[in-house]
Amino acid sequence: MGNYTVREVTAKTIFSASGIPGIDWSINPYLGCRFGCKYCYAYFVGRFRHPDEAWGEYVDVKVNAVELFKMELKQKLAQSTKGEIGEIFFSAVTDPYQGLEAKYQLTRGCLEVLVAEKYHGRVSILTKAPLVTRDIDLFKRLPAIEVGLTVTSTGDPISRYLETYAPSHQDRIKALQELNRAGIKTYAFVGPLLPHLAKKPAQLKLLFSLLKAAGVSYIFVEHLNLKPYIAERLLTYVKQDKPELLADFEAAKSPDYRKELGELIKTLAAEEDLPVAGGEAIHHPESGSWQG
Repeated sequence: MGNYTVREVTAKTIFSASGIPGIDWSINPYLGCRFGCKYCYAYFVGRFRHPDEAWGEYVDVKVNAVELFKMELKQKLAQSTKGEIGEIFFSAVTDPYQGLEAKYQLTRGCLEVLVAEKYHGRVSILTKAPLVTRDIDLFKRLPAIEVGLTVTSTGDPISRYLETYAPSHQDRIKALQELNRAGIKTYAFVGPLLPHLAKKPAQLKLLFSLLKAAGVSYIFVEHLNLKPYIAERLLTYVKQDKPELLADFEAAKSPDYRKELGELIKTLAAEEDLPVAGGEAIHHPESGSWQG
């Protein structure tokens, strides 16, 4: 899988107020992500600390994450009259179950704190890693948890190229199946929906069918996020390595493209009786904040 740099760091805080609709707090035990996906919106988070390293080439491990989580959770609960503080999300700008989690167990440690506190508020997880199934024992002890896997394709070579070191789609779907067999509520995040797949309804239908069979309660679908700072990085890779796809990626900026794709998503999801969160695909306008 190549070389990358791991650094152990001390964080000042672990709870981050979230700008994502419906989510109150984001917990990011790591800075950076080894999966290094070329379309990732989160690569900007390390631009000051790691100006000379590419996304996917470094991970900072926040070794005091669990200690901070316990302290900050208690502080926030003490200020709440409801016994909970809203939805806690793992994670917005990293993958909480990337490979280093097997060693450091920071995500697991934070979940153990929630279990010990008998936290009854909403907890959600989104990952691309089958390692998430390791923590089924903890998920069963959290009354309002749901676990999502990002699954963007059925394994075509272009998707594999863009998701540089991420686990295979087969392993992610198997993880969803295992979670569902254990009685854990699951969802899938189909995002971003890549332009070459948008032209292949049969592949999209297969993907939705696989997710339905895996037992997910619903799916999120996201249009390709082409905010300038994302597009610049992504299209640089496409021009360099997959120039034949450049026209497809440029076309993804078009409102007509999104409208046509949106209708296709609704049709295929309805055929599979698969609810789409919000009723339609998420679109991030090219202007505005990164959180869209």
